[in-house]
Amino acid sequence: MEPGSVENLSIVYRSHDFLVVNKHWDLRIDSKTWRETLTLQKQLRHRFPELADPGTCYGFRFCHQLDFSTSGALCVALNKAAAGSAYRCFKERRVTKAYLALLRGHIQESRVTISHAIGRNSTEGRAHTMCIEGTQGCENPKPSLTELVVLEHGLYAGDPVSKVLLKPLTGRTHQLRVHCSALGHPVVGDLTYGEPSGREDRPFRMMLHAFYLRIPTDGECVEACTPDPFLPSMDACWSPHTLLQPLDQLVQALRATPDPDPEDGAPGPGSPSALLPGPGRPLPPPTKPPETETQRASCLQWLSEWTLEPDS
Repeated sequence: MEPGSVENLSIVYRSHDFLVVNKHWDLRIDSKTWRETLTLQKQLRHRFPELADPGTCYGFRFCHQLDFSTSGALCVALNKAAAGSAYRCFKERRVTKAYLALLRGHIQESRVTISHAIGRNSTEGRAHTMCIEGTQGCENPKPSLTELVVLEHGLYAGDPVSKVLLKPLTGRTHQLRVHCSALGHPVVGDLTYGEPSGREDRPFRMMLHAFYLRIPTDGECVEACTPDPFLPSMDACWSPHTLLQPLDQLVQALRATPDPDPEDGAPGPGSPSALLPGPGRPLPPPTKPPETETQRASCLQWLSEWTLEPDS
C-alpha cells in the first residue's frame, strides 16, 4: 500500500447508502486547517464529488474515527438516514471491529485479554495522551477491554516482533496502543506509546491497521475486510518465521459470529462474552437483564467517545 495521494483512494465496500474506504496511514480524516494538504475528506471529494453533502461540516458523514497514524477500514454514510442507522448500531454495541498490528517482542501466550482501565494523562509534557489506571497523572480512568490473538512471531529489521489480531471490546481513545504498551509489547512505529531512545523513528509507519469492520444496520449489513498490509512482500523489513494462528480462520470466526438482536438483550461486541471464538471457548448463550437507566447513560457515554474520538 503506497503512501496516500488524492488519486489513490481505495474502496473496499460500496452501496447506495455506505462506503467503506481503506484509509492510508499518516492521513487525517478531515481538517479545516489550510496546512493539511491531504485528508480523507479531500480524497473523497476528488473521487466522488457528486456524493458530497453541502449540509455537513466536511461534506461526508464519517461513522467513526481512526487515528492519523492508523490505516484501514473506515465507514462513510452517504445520507442522513444511513448515518442514523449506523449510529444506532454503535449505540446498541452491535459493531464488530478487528485490527492487525506488529508488536515489539515475542508474546508467549496465544491469547491475551487486556483489561486495564484507561484515562487521560495530565502529566506535564504528555498532553493529549492516555494512560492506564495507576499511572501518575491518570485522570478519570474508565473500564477498557481488548482481546489479543497472536498470529505469527518473526523479526522486524532484525528485532523480535509478534503479528497479532486485536479486537477492541470498548472504544477508548488510543485504546489498542495504550493496552499493547501496558502489556510490554508496544506497536512497532508508535512514536507516542512505543519504546524510547528514538527506536520507533526507523519504521516508515505505525504498524496498526483496521482490518475488519461489520455494522449490521437495519437496511444492510455493512461488512468489509481490508487487505493485510503486514506481509513480507509489502515490507522487506518484516520477516515472519513461526505461524501460530492462521488469519483466515479468525476471519471465518468473525464472519460466522451472529449479530446480536438488540431487542432480545443479546450481548454485543463490547461485552466479555463476545470475545473471539476459539478452541475451548464456546460463545455462551445470550442472557442479559433489561437495561437500566444507569446502563443506558453509560452506553450513551460510550457511544459519544467511540464516534467522536479515535479508538486505536
